[in-house]
Amino acid sequence: MTGLLALLATLTAKPAAALYDVKPEEIPGKPGTVIRVWPLEGGGPGGGEAFRILYRSTGLRGEPIAVSGAVFLPNGPVPAGGRETIAYAHPTSGVMPPCAPSLRPDTAGLIWGLGEMLQAGYVVAATDYPGLGTDTMHPYLYGVSEARSVLDSVRAARSLERAGASDRFVVWGHSQGGQAALFTGQIAGSYAPELKLMGVAAAAPATYLLELFKNDYHDEGGKILTAMALLSWARIKDVPLKNVVEPNVMEPFIETAEQCLESPEQIITLNKDAQPLEAGKFLKVDPTVAEPWRSIMLDNTPGRQRISVPVFLAQGTADTTVEPSVTRQYGAELCKQGTRVHFVEMPGVTHTFAAKESVSAALQWMEERFRGAPAPTSCGG
Repeated sequence: MTGLLALLATLTAKPAAALYDVKPEEIPGKPGTVIRVWPLEGGGPGGGEAFRILYRSTGLRGEPIAVSGAVFLPNGPVPAGGRETIAYAHPTSGVMPPCAPSLRPDTAGLIWGLGEMLQAGYVVAATDYPGLGTDTMHPYLYGVSEARSVLDSVRAARSLERAGASDRFVVWGHSQGGQAALFTGQIAGSYAPELKLMGVAAAAPATYLLELFKNDYHDEGGKILTAMALLSWARIKDVPLKNVVEPNVMEPFIETAEQCLESPEQIITLNKDAQPLEAGKFLKVDPTVAEPWRSIMLDNTPGRQRISVPVFLAQGTADTTVEPSVTRQYGAELCKQGTRVHFVEMPGVTHTFAAKESVSAALQWMEERFRGAPAPTSCGG
């Protein structure tokens, strides 16, 4: 209960007012190199050092971009061979620049299990994803975009001399961050071949986007996520929102889509703003059928490339945002591709608490990957 109260206290704090400013001439450079570093207010659990970072990554069209995030360092001397890194990929926080987790007054409180990670001696690199923190549109649920920012956050953390980070890392994500983790597993070898990915861990990940959207946009919570996705995709693709949103609800649709989803107050505001969006009836077309929305969902569904390292999947049975059967189906497909999948089912656990309830098992699984133990598998046969 103490941990939950601490998290709620963190979430109810006011967000930082300033965004990350970056000049155009500062952006070009090698992906993963650091543009600026600031001490992170509040530091990390246990007194370790923590920093906000602004670093270089790669945009949707291959162009150089700036991405923000945070890096947490454990106490104690750097061991021989360096420290391993956990790359943390966060769940949905919104699609607008102010929704960056690292802009929160105590970013550390948003990462379940962070204290245990640091106590175990890991460096933790937590990207904000492109467009969160920096003044551009966040490509929401664009898997490769998320994955590049994750991989470049590991590169950026390694470049901090005080981190003492080795080239070995795992990626851990929840919900949207679960999708980011899975895409990281797909592209790590080609995008960041100098890094050694040891495993991919995901809690209630967004996988088959068509199925998830079909399940979600008819319910109360799903319409908020649908609004965020369609606003992001429309602006990225330069498609008029009037092509997909009913004109009589355009104003509340935009108000809903531009909110952040990080604190109890924001959730209350979101639910109020979204009330005019009658579930399933605020759209002109079915985005799972109409273009360009359908193609965006298909292109950003993981599974087209094999993940060559072991995968940890955790899924709550009471999840109404990510249907448990969808995660099980994805895990089965990974097994068919020859990936060793450890599937953890959590009875009665909802989407919100999927990471909280699985982080201890995930950390044990990560430690075994770094130690070189044989990876467990839930795959039959």
